[in-house]
Amino acid sequence: MKGKIDVLLVGVGGQGTILASKVVSTVALGRGYDVKMSEIHGMAQRGSSVVTHLRMAEKVYSPLIEAGQANYMVAFEQLEALRWLHFLHEYGTIIVNTQRIKPMTVITSAATYPAAIGQQIAAVAHRMVCLDALSIAQDLGNVRVANVVLLGALAQQMDFPQDDWLQALEATVPPRFLALNKRAFEAGLSGNWRLEVGS
Repeated sequence: MKGKIDVLLVGVGGQGTILASKVVSTVALGRGYDVKMSEIHGMAQRGSSVVTHLRMAEKVYSPLIEAGQANYMVAFEQLEALRWLHFLHEYGTIIVNTQRIKPMTVITSAATYPAAIGQQIAAVAHRMVCLDALSIAQDLGNVRVANVVLLGALAQQMDFPQDDWLQALEATVPPRFLALNKRAFEAGLSGNWRLEVGS
């Protein structure tokens, strides 16, 4: 077993961040890690921020990742990536879904959606991987598997065997959706979509 790994998953309600975090934790548990997970939800389940802290090591004493300590960050939406970017380690990897979901303040014209978010993140992140997970999921026939596409992109960056991820999907996804989710995972893992920024 290697040292500690901290993973932060951020998005908005309805994007499947919780399922994704359960898959990652299942993989880590299967590799013998002690795992602690903490979920933070906004006031409304759908459309508000959802953040999952996921920590794994030989022994984990706190479920919360400190600012600047996340080895990996998976952002299901661009603005959430920017909002939580300060949690990323200086040598960490951030995976960003290019999807934009306007928060209520933008919808009501009380604020504007920030421009050039990708460039702002790239200026800070050591390694940044961008992909349009929503379009990939649409091509597979169901936008709801965009979260698993992002899991595939995360798996590409982490040192866990592919079979472990597929077994974790089998343990967490209902059987009738399993084949589709495996295709989504493999689409994210393939890296054919790849647009990387950073060194």
